[in-house]
Parts: sequence; structure tokens; C-alpha cells
Amino acid sequence: MLNDRSSLISLLETRRSAKPRDLSGPGPTPADLERMLTVAARTPDHGKLHPWRFVIVSDVQRNALAALLQVALAEENPEANDAHRRKEEEFAHYTGQLVVLVSAAVPDHKIPLWEQELSCGAAGMNLLLAAHALGYVAGWVTGWRAYSERVRRAFCGPGERIGGFIFIGHAGRDIEDRPRPALSDVVKQWQP
Repeated sequence: MLNDRSSLISLLETRRSAKPRDLSGPGPTPADLERMLTVAARTPDHGKLHPWRFVIVSDVQRNALAALLQVALAEENPEANDAHRRKEEEFAHYTGQLVVLVSAAVPDHKIPLWEQELSCGAAGMNLLLAAHALGYVAGWVTGWRAYSERVRRAFCGPGERIGGFIFIGHAGRDIEDRPRPALSDVVKQWQP
């Protein structure tokens, strides 16, 4: 049991986010993706509301995603140039599996909205951890796309929001660890 705990801590200590543009293929197998999503769904969820969903965008749907992003970009940024349009085309076709995390909070419920949103974030983190545990790397991004009304409507129902775009694949290059905060900056003892 001690070895299992040590392995788990090591897994948590070594998880890194990858930039989706730096991923290489292939993405997870269908069985691995199902396993990741099963783990992601095992998240703290006060009230058992599952106030989140996962929308899988397959490789054959990437051209449709690119077309959606081009229309949304024109609406969001009428000054967009060819470089902006190319960036959206590239985003839609990043290597690996794309999972769109949707915050599906239940309105007017006794469980506060904030707790439901935290549960969505925890589901996203569980997905990243499950991908890492199975030997993949993942990157979770938002950007203007997550806040575009047109893009939101393409993935969400009424009242739902995009929590992020999570790409899962393999590292196309070494993943650098980002600077982490000193514990003294983020941990304090309560002083009554």
C-alpha cells in the first residue's frame, strides 16, 4: 500500500499542462478516453447534481469546428486579419482529442451556484489527472472562444457556459514546469 501511495503522490507531483499547439498524436484510444471521463466524473458534487458535462469533438468534426470559429471570430473581432483566421484554423485542428468542458449549473437550486462551478472545475482537473495517469498529456485553455456567444451556443444549452477546451494527446516536446507559488505566499495560519 505504501508503494501505491508513493506512486500516487509522484503522479500528482509530476502532472504538467501542455500547450495544445505542442501536442502530438495520437490522442487517447476510445477505451482510455472513456476511462478518463469516468475518473473525471468522480468529482466532489454537493447535491449529486453533476453540474458539468463533457462534449467530445471528433477528428472528423474539426473542419466544422474551424468553420464555427471563423464565423465567431468575425463577429467578435471585425478587425481580424489573416493571422487571426489562421490561428483559429490551427486551433480547430490541434492534434489529440478535444473535450469541451461545459459548466451546466442547476439554476435556482439549494446548492449555491459557486459550489456547482467549483465542481465543474474539479471535473476538469480530474480529467487532466486521469490523462496524466494513463500516460497522456493535456492542456486546458479558454480564451475568447469560451466567451463567444456563438461558440457557447454550439456546445451549451440555455444557462450553460464553456469551462474550457481540453486537448489530450502526447507531448510533442519537453514540457517545462511553470513557476509555482511559494507556500508562504499561499498558505496562512488562521488567526482568530
